[in-house]
Amino acid sequence: MRLQKYMAASGVASRRASEKLIAEGHVAVNGVTVTEMGTQVDETRDRVTVDGKPIRPETDKHYLAYYKPLGEVTTSSDPEGRDTVMDKFRDYPVRLFPVGRLDFDSEGLLLLTNDGELMQRLLHPSHEVPKVYLCKVSNQVTEEELRRLRAGVTLDDGRMTSPAEVRLIRREAFDSVVLVTIHEGRNRQVRRMFDRIGHQVVALRRVGFGPITLGDLPRGQWRKLTEAEIRRLKEL
Repeated sequence: MRLQKYMAASGVASRRASEKLIAEGHVAVNGVTVTEMGTQVDETRDRVTVDGKPIRPETDKHYLAYYKPLGEVTTSSDPEGRDTVMDKFRDYPVRLFPVGRLDFDSEGLLLLTNDGELMQRLLHPSHEVPKVYLCKVSNQVTEEELRRLRAGVTLDDGRMTSPAEVRLIRREAFDSVVLVTIHEGRNRQVRRMFDRIGHQVVALRRVGFGPITLGDLPRGQWRKLTEAEIRRLKEL
């Protein structure tokens, strides 16, 4: 098995993140530090360590849905001392990793798993996994502006977004509520999309990731995915 795949199967990180750990010299096979990406390991005989700690592929996979509240960062630790998503899972029996990110000032559905293979597939741009956001934005959004979002807009970095699915939920005197589905994962993408059409996102909640929905999960709580949900995720 390729070393980065072995690491992902062990719940260390995604394949891409594992490759970074290898390149930076954190990984050793049978006591010898390895930095080559093509390294093969035999899971029945070889001893693999990350920063000196032995790892092995986990046969028991875990898949959770978590309602991330505002004010948590999607990292394992924060240099500024802010609350992190992983604070809630310090005592969980296996090491989990969030599937992608949600901004500090955003809330909603976040998936966590120790299945590095599935995490890698869900995050890969080629699979175009839909992510659904409920957005409250400043002022009244016009039909023309909604059409621009559906067609794709040029962000502040000069790159065009892919077409989005956009549905107006409510239009008030001073704000609008819009449901947006995107198939990309650029940094703060939804906020930047609305910024380009002249609206500020006041509140942002992710309500769907692929076939998984936030539903009535309470803020700050988590649940295990059902077998049917896990199967649908893998079918993506």
